[in-house]
Amino acid sequence: LLIGLTRWPSVHLLKADDFYMLLTAHGIDVLIFWIIFFEIAVLYFTSSTLLKSRLATPRWAWLGFILMVVGSVMTNVAIFQGKSSVMMTSYVPMSGEWHFYLGLILFAVGALIGCFVFLGTLVIARAERTYGDGSIPLVTFGALTACIIAIFTIASGAIILIPTLLWKIGWIGYIDPLMYRVIWWGMGHSSQQINVSAHIAVWYAVAAIAFGAKPLSEKVSRSAFLLYILFLQLASAHHILVDPGISSEWKIFNTSYAMYLAVLASMIHGLTVPGAMEAAQRQRGFNKGLFEWLRKAPWGNPAFSGVFLSILIFGFLGGISGVTMGVEQINLIIHNTIYVPGHFHATVVGGTTLAFMALSYWLVPVLFRRDIVLNGLSKYQPYLFGIGVAGISLFLMGAGTLGIPRRHWDISFADALLKHTYPETAYLMLALAGLSAIIAAIGGGLFVLQMVLTVFFGRKKGAQEKSPVPIIAPPVSGNLQGIGIGGVAVPGTLVLAFVFLTSFVLYYFVNWKYLSEVWPLK
Repeated sequence: LLIGLTRWPSVHLLKADDFYMLLTAHGIDVLIFWIIFFEIAVLYFTSSTLLKSRLATPRWAWLGFILMVVGSVMTNVAIFQGKSSVMMTSYVPMSGEWHFYLGLILFAVGALIGCFVFLGTLVIARAERTYGDGSIPLVTFGALTACIIAIFTIASGAIILIPTLLWKIGWIGYIDPLMYRVIWWGMGHSSQQINVSAHIAVWYAVAAIAFGAKPLSEKVSRSAFLLYILFLQLASAHHILVDPGISSEWKIFNTSYAMYLAVLASMIHGLTVPGAMEAAQRQRGFNKGLFEWLRKAPWGNPAFSGVFLSILIFGFLGGISGVTMGVEQINLIIHNTIYVPGHFHATVVGGTTLAFMALSYWLVPVLFRRDIVLNGLSKYQPYLFGIGVAGISLFLMGAGTLGIPRRHWDISFADALLKHTYPETAYLMLALAGLSAIIAAIGGGLFVLQMVLTVFFGRKKGAQEKSPVPIIAPPVSGNLQGIGIGGVAVPGTLVLAFVFLTSFVLYYFVNWKYLSEVWPLK
């Protein structure tokens, strides 16, 4: 909120030092700490509770949790001491305090322990046949995908952060800045790929919880997760497309052929999750026209509304912008502009965080057997947060397209000898982004308030007390015959997919037009 109000030129709330300090804290706390804490919880839930298995080595799990807490606190202490305002990326030769790096390393070790506890729990569940003789459920398979990517990600972080800590305390004389950037983004961007795998697993889980939905094709969905393991972390390349010393061949391969396969996986999930919801709704009798199934969906249920908004924001804003900015040539017009955090807000906040919030509205009452506090506000929270985040994303990307730089305290360059002005539209975009930040902060604050009050003060349910609404919707049959229109079982989802593809193509080629205007040939 404070950062958004500072970027709003008419408000310009914070002083420069405070802005960069809070920007560093915001990036690390939101993009690394909050997300990975929740993802480790997802790993434990999908391996123990979902598979009805005992957790492997609970003491190691607690050790991992303690290391994550200590590491996150240590890094935040370093940041708020005011001498580690090096942004989330902490590019050398800039340096933070020694405990800034040590905190990140401890957090990473704790998360790595959590990953191995998850894998050990899967082995126990398999050996004890707690879930039958078949494959692990699709939701657990998605969590396994996130775990595999997490191990790669944490290893990348260790490879570069441990030498950087040794450099900070004087045991190593030099860290190559280019090599640092390459390896750091193996952690920095790949940590967001853990998010993608985890929040898509949440999409499938909520589809089953709210509708009793089954995947249109479980084999295809599993194959899409496999594509993530093989190709998704290569998207890290778009952060270093303008760096010298990296060949054009490497850049082009990573931002074209490899990236297309990762994008294909996301498009598969983006089709199959709403398709599964539509099929379940049609089987329950909502079979009229293209969108009766959607009109009759439980929009007042925050688990569903949060996930559906997550799909829309992640796909239309995060997905389209991510593919476009990942193209080597187009990247030149938005690289290091405020467009980049606009994209992040669509993927990590609008996609991942909103999905995690949605699951929490179901998971917290079930695990703690408590009623949600202020439950009447639950139906509004996903819309407040989702609309606010979508606004932040959209307006930051608009401002970035007009050239506004990222990580810049004063875009008016008030103290500069050579003045530079941006179009008035850019200032309007930043003002609208500031207003959107206020809306998102209200929605996010409401979520935190409800979850904390529910866990500690919510009304405890009796041992035999049942929920007035079924905790999990009864599953529907996998038979798609007799539903849909003209032999197409999920025509509504198909129409939405074509709307997405049309938007994608139009936006993609509009950016090629923008690129042609950067250096006009006359």
